[in-house]
Amino acid sequence: MTAPRDRILAATLRLIGEQGLGAVTNRAVAKAAGVSLGSLTYHFPSQQDLLRESLQTYVDTEIERIRARVLTLRDTAHDPERAADEVEKAVLDFATGPEQIANLELHLHATRDPEVRETSTRSIAAYDRLAEAVLTALDVPDPARHAPAIVALFYGLALRRLATGDTTAEGTAEAFRTLLRGTFAPAPPRTPPTA
Repeated sequence: MTAPRDRILAATLRLIGEQGLGAVTNRAVAKAAGVSLGSLTYHFPSQQDLLRESLQTYVDTEIERIRARVLTLRDTAHDPERAADEVEKAVLDFATGPEQIANLELHLHATRDPEVRETSTRSIAAYDRLAEAVLTALDVPDPARHAPAIVALFYGLALRRLATGDTTAEGTAEAFRTLLRGTFAPAPPRTPPTA
């Protein structure tokens, strides 16, 4: 049986994803998690604690799933074409569901809540490190510089999928290939500024 704390976090993500942040009340979360109000407040004394931990739990879980795919990328002999297909498969594994909606909603909420912002910032940094590892495995030059663009691409594609109801993740591989092509292209020569 799942621990009460884990059930509370899962219920919070489901509630946010299905009904929005306004649905996250102590009573609603306790009921959805099948725990007492006392158990909820014992584990999470404030709503900010609950929201912070929910976001962190989601991101930690997704990063572990994606890490397994990164290991597969190491076996692709640095083939960007095959790597892009693997990335699309990884995205499809977690492209839908209320938790994905909750993840995006919590990041937006973090822009208004400094207590959640720190967790949001750490989460994005973790995705950046993961993207950097993928780019490093593909021998992309300067992977740390390009990782944020990869993360932004995937967040944008996630928002697009959710907004359109697309559950296929189709086009993700091609979008990733397009970015990869750009990272391997030589930088254009700099033109000196005119006085």
